[in-house]
Amino acid sequence: MAEAASIEQKVHKSAWQGSFKLVNVQRAITFAWMHVAEARLRTMIKWWGSMLSFGLGNPVLYLFSVGIGIGALVDSNGTNGQLGGVSYLAFLAPALLATAAIQACQDELSFPIMEGFLWDKTFFAMNATPIRGRDIMGGLLASAMVRTIFTTALYEAILLLFGAIELDAALPMFFTALLAGLAFGAGMMAASSYVKEDDGFFAIVGRFVVAPMFMFSGTFYPLESMPIYLQWIGWISPLWHGTDLGRILSYGQPQQAWVIASHWVYLTVWAAIGMTLAARKISQRLAA
Repeated sequence: MAEAASIEQKVHKSAWQGSFKLVNVQRAITFAWMHVAEARLRTMIKWWGSMLSFGLGNPVLYLFSVGIGIGALVDSNGTNGQLGGVSYLAFLAPALLATAAIQACQDELSFPIMEGFLWDKTFFAMNATPIRGRDIMGGLLASAMVRTIFTTALYEAILLLFGAIELDAALPMFFTALLAGLAFGAGMMAASSYVKEDDGFFAIVGRFVVAPMFMFSGTFYPLESMPIYLQWIGWISPLWHGTDLGRILSYGQPQQAWVIASHWVYLTVWAAIGMTLAARKISQRLAA
């Protein structure tokens, strides 16, 4: 009996030592957010065809109907002076690029939050492992940015083919659009983390936040041409800040230095606050 107990003790000790040799626990905890991102990306791959179709079809339809169709009427009426001396297509392109980044990022940081907490409760399963709330936030944000990069790159490629932007401005505009997407997406993630019942919250956001932001952020006409009582929508909107930066980089729209600096600061602060609030609320809900 004593010999059997000694053998069993040795087996347990061997297994215990082996687990730490096979799994680097600290490394797994440090890079836990990457596993969350991988899980989300594997889910995204299931509808890659829809993402590709939307990523190609949306810019083509917008550029033909609005940029070229309506743009021809705008250009023929001699209103280029109000647009900084450029064609309507060139004026519209930075706004469409920033809008594409915002839409892609907010899609990935809204419904997946509801899915993880309410529909399939995967966040609670993740939290049963060493994965923490901030890891879930980081993984979702990383996977959302992968989709945003993919969508924005497709959109920008179409803009280049249509001659809406110059090649030398493509890379800087790409990063400003991503920053706008990150800022709004982080804010959307923070808001979504507080939602406990799907009572049409996202429909309300779409109708009363996203749609007004798209219409009144200087997307289709200069913000200064709107009544002063509507201009504030653009001032607080990440879309306007991203669009204005894009126009400065695209065709050199004149702008004061302090306004340019405020664009960068505003978008960065939006992103930082959104991520902080989202990580805190996700952790609180998992601990409840």
